[in-house]
Amino acid sequence: MLLQQNKIQFSEYSSLYDLIVPKENLLRKINDLIDFSFVYDELINKYCHNNGRTAESPIRMFKYLLLKTIYNISDVDVVERSRFDMSFKYFLDMTPEGEVINPSSLTKFRKLRLKDTDLLNLLISKTVSIAIAKGVIRSKSIIVDATHTLSRSNPFSTIEVLRERSKQLRKTVYMYDEDWKERMPKKNIDNDLEKELAYCKELERIIKKEQSISSIPAVQEKLNILKETIEDTQENITLSKDEDAKIGHKSAESSFFGYKTHLAMTEERIITAAVVTSGEKGDGPKLPELLVISQENGIDVDTIIGDAAYSGKENIKLTGEQNIKIVAKLNPSITQGFRKDEDKFDYNKDADMFVCPAGHMAIRKARQGQKNVATNQVDTYYFDVEKCKTCSLRNGCYKEGAKSKTYSVSIKSDLHKEQIAFQETEYFKEMAKHRYKIEAKNGELKNVHGYGRAISYGINNMQMQSAMAIFAVNLKRIIKLSV
Repeated sequence: MLLQQNKIQFSEYSSLYDLIVPKENLLRKINDLIDFSFVYDELINKYCHNNGRTAESPIRMFKYLLLKTIYNISDVDVVERSRFDMSFKYFLDMTPEGEVINPSSLTKFRKLRLKDTDLLNLLISKTVSIAIAKGVIRSKSIIVDATHTLSRSNPFSTIEVLRERSKQLRKTVYMYDEDWKERMPKKNIDNDLEKELAYCKELERIIKKEQSISSIPAVQEKLNILKETIEDTQENITLSKDEDAKIGHKSAESSFFGYKTHLAMTEERIITAAVVTSGEKGDGPKLPELLVISQENGIDVDTIIGDAAYSGKENIKLTGEQNIKIVAKLNPSITQGFRKDEDKFDYNKDADMFVCPAGHMAIRKARQGQKNVATNQVDTYYFDVEKCKTCSLRNGCYKEGAKSKTYSVSIKSDLHKEQIAFQETEYFKEMAKHRYKIEAKNGELKNVHGYGRAISYGINNMQMQSAMAIFAVNLKRIIKLSV
């Protein structure tokens, strides 16, 4: 049952906030910047209004998740810190003496209240509208790029993840008391998941039992992370891989297993659109969607800045129809003529290769046709035919008995010739200098807010993680530019 709980709570100790939480505090600034009642309005229909126990305020639950993202900590630690950190209590609209929630409530909130909610677009739209109202966004260009996030189950096996977590816990304990080296349980040396789980549980039990060491915040943090990993492993013990994640390629030699987040951002570094996909998806085909979302969020776009992945013929044609300039250097291999969508392969700019719809990358390429006569030249990409023979998508793609599988693209079109001329202009060269900004934003998401690795399984959870991380960086950026 949900009551109207987003009312101010009064306490004789509330004046402490004015003394302890300074005006420069980030959480105070966020509270002053945004009215979080939109969360209540969005989720009100997810609650029963006349039956059951009284539910915790959805606004407060949302703020817990935001704190978790801003400070990159576990569910247990964000709740524990809320017991004593007055800035957290202030942000959560708690009275200084108020009780915190049970950490398990955050899991239920994510699964029951945020499920089937388009949180990603909702939060981006909200921050962009605030930025526009504050006069923060003045440019008419968006910068586009994609950043990858490793699946929770990759690149390590479940045993490797458990061993890394237990190792970090032991190292932290030894920092405070080296005598603990003699008290630790015997490590599991077998490649047996059940034995590794048993070891981790015993390690957790021994350290948790000793209050003198387990009460140290740094140790407690590593202990909580290990505990969450144990619980998650037990729930997903039959899963060897994240079912929604796919193998993507960072270069011709390196790959990753996980997801891609396709981003659009203004020159002021406010993210205006995001689309989360599995890791094998190409960057260029997501440009139209990023443009539409940015425009729907109120951005007047006259220029798009990106790398070679975004300079495909369809993108140049689309932007040309809207009189939008596309500042993206051409790669002669990205045009695919007039093939049907289902027949198109994705171009991977990092590897300079095409990837088939099944996610397999070409193993080599060759240029054919008369040199210096662009209309006659094509680039032909060769795929591993042994994979094609057993591929689930081989019908209509691979001819039974064929000794090779190739994919060819024309070198130039008239649209590309116009783009080549545009690349030589001073405007193109000047605007291209802004592209580094989105790479810095990707670094902030990964290094500060834990976006380098998924915190849970499945693309829905990845979208939720993306929503909270982008919401956090956008709010921080708006605050910085509003000073």
